[in-house]
Amino acid sequence: MATFLYRLGRRAFRRRGLIALLWAAILVGAGVAASAAPAPPEDSFSMPGTESQKAFDLLDERFPAAGAEGATARVVIRAPEGAKISDPAGKARVEQLVTALGDGPQVASVADPFEADAVSQDGTTAYASVNYTVNAMELTDRARESLTAATDEARSGGFTVETGGDAVMAEQEMGGTAELIGIGVAAVVLVLTFGSLVAAGMPLLSAIIGVGIGISGIGALGSTLELSATTSTLATMIGLAVAIDYALFIVSRYRAEIAEGRTPEEAAGRAVGTAGSAVVFAGLTVIVALAGLAVVNIPILTKMGLAAAATVGIAVLIALTMTPALLGFAGRRALSRRDRKAPAGQRTASAAPKLGTRWARFVLRRPVTVLLTAVIGLGVMAVPATSLELGLPDEGSSAPDTTQRKAYDMLSESFGPGFNGPLMVTVDTRGADDAKAAAATVGKEISSLGEAAAVTPANFNEQGDTAVLTVVPRTGPSDAATEELVKDIRSLSDGIRSDTGATILVTGMTAMTIDFSQTLDDALIPYLALVVGLAFLLLMLVFRSVLVPLKAALGFLLSVAAALGAVVAVFQWGWLADVFGADQPGPIMSMMPIFMIGVVFGLAMDYEVFLVTRMREAYVHGSSAAESVTTGFTHGGRVVAAAAIIMISVFSGFIMEDDDMIKMMGFGLAIAVLFDAFVVRMAIVPAVLALLGTKAWWLPTWLDRVLPNVDVEGERLRKELGDTAESAEPAREPETAGV
Repeated sequence: MATFLYRLGRRAFRRRGLIALLWAAILVGAGVAASAAPAPPEDSFSMPGTESQKAFDLLDERFPAAGAEGATARVVIRAPEGAKISDPAGKARVEQLVTALGDGPQVASVADPFEADAVSQDGTTAYASVNYTVNAMELTDRARESLTAATDEARSGGFTVETGGDAVMAEQEMGGTAELIGIGVAAVVLVLTFGSLVAAGMPLLSAIIGVGIGISGIGALGSTLELSATTSTLATMIGLAVAIDYALFIVSRYRAEIAEGRTPEEAAGRAVGTAGSAVVFAGLTVIVALAGLAVVNIPILTKMGLAAAATVGIAVLIALTMTPALLGFAGRRALSRRDRKAPAGQRTASAAPKLGTRWARFVLRRPVTVLLTAVIGLGVMAVPATSLELGLPDEGSSAPDTTQRKAYDMLSESFGPGFNGPLMVTVDTRGADDAKAAAATVGKEISSLGEAAAVTPANFNEQGDTAVLTVVPRTGPSDAATEELVKDIRSLSDGIRSDTGATILVTGMTAMTIDFSQTLDDALIPYLALVVGLAFLLLMLVFRSVLVPLKAALGFLLSVAAALGAVVAVFQWGWLADVFGADQPGPIMSMMPIFMIGVVFGLAMDYEVFLVTRMREAYVHGSSAAESVTTGFTHGGRVVAAAAIIMISVFSGFIMEDDDMIKMMGFGLAIAVLFDAFVVRMAIVPAVLALLGTKAWWLPTWLDRVLPNVDVEGERLRKELGDTAESAEPAREPETAGV
């Protein structure tokens, strides 16, 4: 592989104009396609195979006019202090509100509070349910404006009116602030790392082109493949971080080769042949981790993972072709001013050891102390993860000043917390002898459980073969007692089927949240096995070792556990919530653990590949096990640290977004990279390698024969090029042993 990439790098260097023009054309073409494409849809949580999804599908089939998946709004109105909604003035105001709501575009129906028994017992508060003919993503601006106008008009005279439901569009301003912050910090770090504006600009330019193509591609295919705005945000988050890092490593290796006296073209070829090999395998681990999210069988996760994986793939291609082309334009200007003035082949670094060298030597002297300190520290950070509570964001977790949160609180105060998470029990009576009797039996059975605040009478469709009962729990949507109620209702299914012939299915947002969490729990072990297994094989190919990949996987588990602990402490417990903008501490988003496992595993393996590849390269070329660790940190420590800081800054920028899902993702990924790069890879990895010594590079003889040699360290490339300086040192064969 190193030989192929060496030739690719030299060819891109020589034909830099053609390469730059080709990527520019792809970027423009993707941008034009994206601008002409329809707007991407909003996020939707469909879960094939779950009971709640089957119920939604049944309702969509049997109640087409009701629009089971149509948008809804609940308008809560409260009388002025000392007055009641049931007063003449209150009734007139409610009637005016219902009429205005019903006149809005795309409205299917509006339930009058006085007819639907939606007035609180104290007579002060009522709510009107608005059902739309289309889902939230298809609501027009006119429909939303009409809803807002109706509520604004009803507020006069001291009435309080607030609105909840998916028809209410939360104001999101995802206008690129996060990306600009990440790029700005990255630029500063790159300038400090390279001491050259030209060298700093190349990774940024490569990343902008790569991410631009990826995001434009998602925009162009958004409506066709139902890729939401969140999908493109995740792709931006991951793609921008890895694209900068990949180009950074190649530019850094190019500068090192120039310092050895290579010509710019030769240096570019060798940089792509060596660092580029690490980029390929690092990118593959990220792609495997992201694409592996498909095994969870939740469409939104699959789409997010595949879109981000595609963006990472583009970042790898950009790094291998566009970066050497940019090096061709820059030549020796990619070096710092001091290095450009130095004679060719003479390093200008000071005689004092680099920080990375001094740190490696410190760890080699005290490996046990460093290892125990790092492991215990991460273990302490992981403690809050033992209290992890999962759920999906609802309006109760919205910021206190939003109309959705105010409506949620008003309903809880006046009607009880369960009114914010009603359950929909669908009764399929096609197999029943008496449909109405079967539906009535279902209602009685649910009421007999004693866990519901209210059970509405059955509402049949026109054909009379399907009924819907609304069950109002006594507790809130995220309460454990509500989950138990859902399970208890579902446990009645077999008995009701045998007694009446009817089939019941429980759905609603609360039931969907429960099914969503269960689906993720069931997929966690298969996902871990797939991702870790494939990545383990990739790392064995790279390092030709069994223990190094094993160490990498165990270190990852430590960092992701500590990161989850930090997420729980901030977003669930509320520690430093104001600092990180966590408006309302509550349960952690259900997809967060499996999402973090996928993304963080891929990113963690990035640093493992970049750092340890340089160690193996030194070991294969004659250095002792201890010397190879020092060499790896001497040449790669500073660059890996810079890459980690860049990635942390990119992810941290997304903490400023209004979307709670993106905010939590940004924080989780930033803190995970911090732990993995600076604690696991910079402390635990050298400590473990110091303790293992030459055993770290052990590989069974039979496995050594079976595994193909991908030559990541460039040994074959050096032999082909006839390096006299390098060939003077005898190459060391990796430790092997029979079994």
